[in-house]
Amino acid sequence: MKTRIFTILFLLLMSVASFLPFPTTTLLCLFAAIFRPPWFKRVVVEVYKSKKTD
Repeated sequence: MKTRIFTILFLLLMSVASFLPFPTTTLLCLFAAIFRPPWFKRVVVEVYKSKKTD
């Protein structure tokens, strides 16, 4: 839950920053695509992991 809240807040911050004169979202996406940092995979796995239902 903590990761989802952090991700939502980060995306809101990025949407506000997109009004600045430099493309922050594009640069962040390029960085994640080119260098594939370990934290990026951890965030994606944490956001998309499903709860087990029995």
